[in-house]
Amino acid sequence: MSRVERLARFNESELYTVTCQELSEGRANLEVLEAVIAGGGKIIQLREKDWDKRELYKLAIEFRKRTLKSNMLLIINDHVDIALATNADGVHLGQEDLPIPAARRIAPDLILGASTHSLEEALMAQKEGADYVNIGPIFPTKTKAKATRFLGPSAIREISPHLKVPFTVMGGINMENIAQVLNAGARRVALVTGVTRANDIMKRVQQLRQIILSFKKTPIPTAKNSLSRIGASLTPLKSLGEPH
Repeated sequence: MSRVERLARFNESELYTVTCQELSEGRANLEVLEAVIAGGGKIIQLREKDWDKRELYKLAIEFRKRTLKSNMLLIINDHVDIALATNADGVHLGQEDLPIPAARRIAPDLILGASTHSLEEALMAQKEGADYVNIGPIFPTKTKAKATRFLGPSAIREISPHLKVPFTVMGGINMENIAQVLNAGARRVALVTGVTRANDIMKRVQQLRQIILSFKKTPIPTAKNSLSRIGASLTPLKSLGEPH
């Protein structure tokens, strides 16, 4: 599949599930994947920060088999080599991972996503050729153990109008607060435990997709102010509370 075809399918997505076996209530990643497929998910990111590469590669092969059968996009977190070796659709890169231009040189047909935590980082990722950027963390989350600040939904209003590429949002998003990010203009929402810790993952995926799709019919808000308000919205994390 070409990059253009992959991007077209990415643009049709709404719920972006991200794995974390440790936070899946005792369920294996493959069990989570099957439930997301059954719920109609269109994209999934295989993200296991602490697994060794050989173990992750073996799982990625199985993920690729099953996502191909279900016509689902597969994104690999961090590892361009694993994404290429398993014929995944893309790779998601953090601020400390391989730079976007270097990844593009060796993986011209992959979707390249970039984690960003400010307007400056989002604009730089876009300039360097990212196909989409993620804005976050929006709310407190234990999947980002080193995070000391969260952006809040207002950052979506401030950053997104400056982007020409698609964006996702992530970080502590769940059924209780998803409306806040959607009201701020998000239309592709990434969740970890908001999906993986649900009692019924298939049902949760269906519910979340329905909520996001209902907002896709409404106009996206535009920002009235600029970067100065983003700084005011950066609040220290006093308590991480329940992981999301």
